[in-house]
Amino acid sequence: MSAPGTHPDTAPSANTLEKIGQIAITVDNLPRARDFYQNTLGMKFLFDAGNLAFFKCGDIRLMLSTSDKPGPRGGTILYFQVQDIHATYRALSLCGVSFIDEPHLIAKMPDHDLWMVFLYDSEGNTIGIMCEIPRTDLEFLPR
Repeated sequence: MSAPGTHPDTAPSANTLEKIGQIAITVDNLPRARDFYQNTLGMKFLFDAGNLAFFKCGDIRLMLSTSDKPGPRGGTILYFQVQDIHATYRALSLCGVSFIDEPHLIAKMPDHDLWMVFLYDSEGNTIGIMCEIPRTDLEFLPR
């Protein structure tokens, strides 16, 4: 039963998960992956802990780790938001990043166009780069 004046789907709860604190990516070669994320993608390195490397990614900590268990890689895609997808694409291309495709329009939203491009990290994991480009034709949109 929810408290008076609250909806059961939105009532605060001790078991509500709302904020991601850390994301883990499994890699085969930790030094190579650390170099890629730090020097190619420009992420802020935080610390090493054994076979783990941690980076600051906005408000979220990114953890790279090796695994003793063989298994498939790349089941999760991280999407990084950038201000200029075309400039990011050019800069990372000059660093030798292997892209899957070129920047392309995904969707026209009411107030912005959503663009994406995908690349492989040094370990073969897929990474998405996304950019929300503000619409300049807002005066022509229905209100």
